Amino acid sequence: MTDLEKHALRFATKAHEGQVRKYTGEPYINHPMAVAAIVATVEHTPEMIAAAYLHDVVEDCGVTLAEVKKRFGGEVATLVAYLSDISTPYHGNREARKALDRQHIALAPTDAKTIKLADLIDNTKTIAALDPNFWKVYRGEKRRLLEVLTDGDPALWAQAAAQCG
Repeated sequence: MTDLEKHALRFATKAHEGQVRKYTGEPYINHPMAVAAIVATVEHTPEMIAAAYLHDVVEDCGVTLAEVKKRFGGEVATLVAYLSDISTPYHGNREARKALDRQHIALAPTDAKTIKLADLIDNTKTIAALDPNFWKVYRGEKRRLLEVLTDGDPALWAQAAAQCG
């Protein structure tokens, strides 16, 4: 593990301290760690692993992109920016918000799309197994999202698509 990756893991662990996963109650940091582990199975850079650890800190922890850039550099901050939802409740209902967020990630570089695929893979495992009612909604959203992630890592794209069954 590079120094950048170690620093990102420490920072994300502290930022997510006290947060738990919705369905399992496990420490939230387990999710970014799982995403980073999935990214590590394909061609990647230290910046991608760092961004995988940090992918939820802007949305969920009140960390700013400026702080991410200052601590981890412009490349990591750019990846985190693309991985962070841009919609707010003011953008309308869930469908409208997801469409906006999908347009945002569609513009992302390949490395960000690869991390997003890893995020989807890890989230799907939990949702499909533990919330069958929400899975019906999430599955449709994920299928639409996969349409804009086709230039992410092909093996992860195939894995994510296979989860939609």
